[in-house]
Amino acid sequence: MTVMDKPVSIDLDALYRESGIGAMLAEMDRELVGLTPVKTRIREVAALLLVEKARRSLGLKAEPPSLHMCFTGNPGTGKTTVALRMAGILHGLGYIRRDHVVSVTRDDLVGQYIGHTAPKTKEVLKRAMGGVLFIDEAYYLYRPENERDYGQEAIEILLQVMEDNRDDLVVILAGYKDRMDTFFKSNPGMASRIAHHVDFPDYEPDELLEIARLMVERMHYRFAPEAERAMGEYIGRRMAQPRFANARSIRNALDRARLRQANRLFEARERAVDADALLTIAEEDIRASRVFVQ
Repeated sequence: MTVMDKPVSIDLDALYRESGIGAMLAEMDRELVGLTPVKTRIREVAALLLVEKARRSLGLKAEPPSLHMCFTGNPGTGKTTVALRMAGILHGLGYIRRDHVVSVTRDDLVGQYIGHTAPKTKEVLKRAMGGVLFIDEAYYLYRPENERDYGQEAIEILLQVMEDNRDDLVVILAGYKDRMDTFFKSNPGMASRIAHHVDFPDYEPDELLEIARLMVERMHYRFAPEAERAMGEYIGRRMAQPRFANARSIRNALDRARLRQANRLFEARERAVDADALLTIAEEDIRASRVFVQ
């Protein structure tokens, strides 16, 4: 012990176990298919925060780490899901008071007339305080082509709160990488406050098929063997079409397959139906998609 009766060492593994972040990272691995570079970066951030907590426990002085982040990638690549996991990690390590994420877009922050933006933005910040504020498609806050746009006012309020309340609020900006790059070039004050940039890659076809399997299981359904093969073919065709949104498009496809399955069973309602039929997505439920017709 030191003269001040402060510990001279700390058990990092015990700190890790007490925080519960090991279970959170394991859950992230189970729930999120692929995204290896994203998971690696989140683990690196978690390690940094754990070590910083250990430093504080030993009374070592250090500049508090900046926790504001930017998640870039195409739709459906897991940005919102990872933001929720990040909030759990931050809360487990004591960097935020609440395991709490407030997810918003431009419409939640920017008003339509003079005097409307400030109260809207401040109300959102009040709800998010103590946790994480997730701003999707954050680049829409800045519209220089419109002189009467009030997005800049929201940005200025955000900047002030991100600086003054950085020990009680973590802001995560999200959107397409190229648009976020342009946004940061136009708003250097915002760029300087973002410490961690995480890029979310698109999923590969085999990863999307694994995501489809997991989604079907969580919906309490299952694929017939022929249906799973058809789903793999569907994914290949759908990825080549416009407005493909990764896991989001897969979720939409499965919702439509369930609709077709329900209608198929309804049309044959004169016959008794067993649990196997109610649980199973058939090949025809997949191949009836317009993706195959086209």
